[in-house]
Amino acid sequence: MIRVAGGKFRIGYVGAEAWEQDGEGPVREVTLDSYWLDRTVVTNGQFAEFVEATGYITESESFGWAFVFIGQLSNSKQRKLRETKTVQGLQWWYAIEGAYWRKPEGPGSTLKKRMDHPVVSISWHDAVAYATWAGKRLPTEAEWEVAARGPENVQTMYPWGTELEPGGKHRCNVWQGDFPSKNSAADGYQWTAPVTAYRKLDSGFYNLVGNVWEWCADWFSPTWHVKESAATRTNPKGPPSGESKVMKGGSFLCHDSYCNRYRLGARTANTPDSATTNLGFRCARDA
Repeated sequence: MIRVAGGKFRIGYVGAEAWEQDGEGPVREVTLDSYWLDRTVVTNGQFAEFVEATGYITESESFGWAFVFIGQLSNSKQRKLRETKTVQGLQWWYAIEGAYWRKPEGPGSTLKKRMDHPVVSISWHDAVAYATWAGKRLPTEAEWEVAARGPENVQTMYPWGTELEPGGKHRCNVWQGDFPSKNSAADGYQWTAPVTAYRKLDSGFYNLVGNVWEWCADWFSPTWHVKESAATRTNPKGPPSGESKVMKGGSFLCHDSYCNRYRLGARTANTPDSATTNLGFRCARDA
């Protein structure tokens, strides 16, 4: 883990790229106590240790299915599923029976050669269970964003500056090509990448942008943080209740043509029982 020193920081984003309906803005000052954050997201290997030690059964295993991106399925499987009802407006997600963290693309898939990749198909509840076992917790949205902006609290698009690929160098794992049909994998990885892939951020963290979405502790609201109250500015934890949990950082499926939420100030949400092949987590703890 890396210790993030407390202080006053600016988070949020307002600009042409912002998704206003997500509540990215306003840019606001928050005060945080010091905390620790995992250098990387939790890996398949680490989650396997947790399951072996506790016998934990994930929600996807209980439900009997998880969402898989269509491109990760074989051509024959895609043909069979062509008439299957999918998520409205997100037709590239399929509910695959038998998919869960150990078989993320469904029956027949394995984690061979992927133990150092992010564990996926993990719900928010699953992530909390792991964090509790590890003596940690999930980071708040503010803690995640402050860590991603680094000790200088950079007010740029990405931890390294304003360009996604500075000098033509890939710094994160996002979609290249035509989404959702063609992924050129020009960044070196078609789907998930090892958790230490790409250049380490100056702050010491890896892959806070791209690769997999990361669960945060907060309930999601596009308006809660707009309130000028102390509760939303000092160690902010989001609203007291809600329907979905905050996710930060974007994933290997993010592309400028439809979802440029791999920016530091971007945010989105999912219900806490949701599990997909592009969603993982890292842990935090108090200092």
